[in-house]
Amino acid sequence: MALALTLGILAFGLPSPLFGIIVDRFGPRITLIVGNLLAAIGIFGIYLVQEVWHLYLLYILIGLGGGFGGYVASTTVINNWFIRRRSLALGIFIAGSGLGGFVFPPLATVLISAIDWRMTWLVLGGMISVISVTIGATILVRNRPEDMGLLPDGMTTDAFAEIETVNMPSKTEQVRVGQNIRQVLRHPTAWLLGAFAASNAFVMGTMWTHQIAYVRDIGYSPVTAATTMSFMSIFSLMSSLGFGALAMRFKVRYLASAAFVFQLMGLTILLNTTELGLIYVYAACLGISHGSLITALPTFVGAYYPRDRYAQVIGVVFPFQIVSQAVAGTIAGAIYDATSTYTPAFITAAVFSLAGLIFVFSAREPRRLQPNNS
Repeated sequence: MALALTLGILAFGLPSPLFGIIVDRFGPRITLIVGNLLAAIGIFGIYLVQEVWHLYLLYILIGLGGGFGGYVASTTVINNWFIRRRSLALGIFIAGSGLGGFVFPPLATVLISAIDWRMTWLVLGGMISVISVTIGATILVRNRPEDMGLLPDGMTTDAFAEIETVNMPSKTEQVRVGQNIRQVLRHPTAWLLGAFAASNAFVMGTMWTHQIAYVRDIGYSPVTAATTMSFMSIFSLMSSLGFGALAMRFKVRYLASAAFVFQLMGLTILLNTTELGLIYVYAACLGISHGSLITALPTFVGAYYPRDRYAQVIGVVFPFQIVSQAVAGTIAGAIYDATSTYTPAFITAAVFSLAGLIFVFSAREPRRLQPNNS
């Protein structure tokens, strides 16, 4: 049954280049509506599941719907509506995604106890239909502020014209960055961004999957082990907001590099101690790095590329993160099975973290004229 989740994650992320093209062509609002509607249909369908393969098909549909109407489309809306406050808006979006991880698991548990698991899927599908499709995408979302006679960040026409002039690349740079997605992808920056996202995803995929088992293996109770995960989640949520606020004043590349330093510090602590207090310090470091780095990716793309190329570029970069996250837990588990210890798996994660630091520090903006938050 766990394979269903893996298939859903892959369906969520692998088609992102196609999602980016569709968002760019039709606008994020229609993809948010259609994608969340497909996800709701898949969730409703689980009520009828009789065989495991039914679950596989429905999770693929849910993943496709969530990807089509989720990350690429949502961050495109934010990128269209904000320039000066883009990083903070993205931090709020990422924090909201993390908040769902606190709300829905206990809600689902309560519902399953009260009305059984099949009816729970119907309730969750209804919530997606009402909150995400009807209220969120249909009523509240508009593709661009210009569609309503407004400008990003509520700017005046003169202020917006000044930003556009400052960030306008030369004709040579326009060919390289702004006009053709193929030209964008020929520059190493896009691939460095994908590589740093994959590195972080591998580390976090390893730790999210195996942290509880490791803490139990070294002698702590299941409740204590689960608490370390909650501790990490809390710091991840807070750091998403903090990173978004700081990125309005400091360069994203430097902040993301600092986040990888926190990640390396946390892994080093975990590899050298079994004391509970220090394990909580490790969890805080990993949470800070995770929240910061998942906010950094869309912030980088928004700062480095024109608004009309955002959806396509993020669509190409995002699968790196998804594939790495999908395979990390399995690879770490295989290493553990072969060695009967988590040390080699966690050392592997630390190597990926160091590589991510190098990738993100090298990811300079592919334009001659750079905005302040690049």
